[in-house]
Amino acid sequence: MSLDELLRSRVIRRVKPDHNLALKSIRRAQRDIDTAKTLIANNKFDWSLAVSYNAMLSAGRAFMFDKGFRPSSTEGHVAVVKFLQATLETEASDKMIMMMNGMRKKRHRIIYEEMDIVSEDEARQMVAWAEEFVNMISDLVHRKTSHKELSSRNFSNL
Repeated sequence: MSLDELLRSRVIRRVKPDHNLALKSIRRAQRDIDTAKTLIANNKFDWSLAVSYNAMLSAGRAFMFDKGFRPSSTEGHVAVVKFLQATLETEASDKMIMMMNGMRKKRHRIIYEEMDIVSEDEARQMVAWAEEFVNMISDLVHRKTSHKELSSRNFSNL
């Protein structure tokens, strides 16, 4: 789905780009990574996955804020995933988005349906993926030249 389609279907909405809010969201994501690691150390593997996912969500939102977009109130988490799919175009980012979406679904099961469904190995892998994703987004938010390149490539038709 393109950005135009996401805007037309009200999955996302335009706002004034907010670099400071983006940086705060990156800091939140980094804090969540640390929390997820602490949870693993305390054998709380389900919650570690949930917090790792939250780190990825915060990083995705940071990217949106920096580019001048927000998820709609009705689409929430899915809007962030769809926005990332529409704007990040590398093989590495595709893998991270796929992992994020899988984590989103498993987090839902953890929060609302089941417990003790995440192994220690899976929790550690999720933290590693979340950390890699947060670092990738952090680099994009912190590098102004990347903003210009990404903006001209992905947002020129808006």
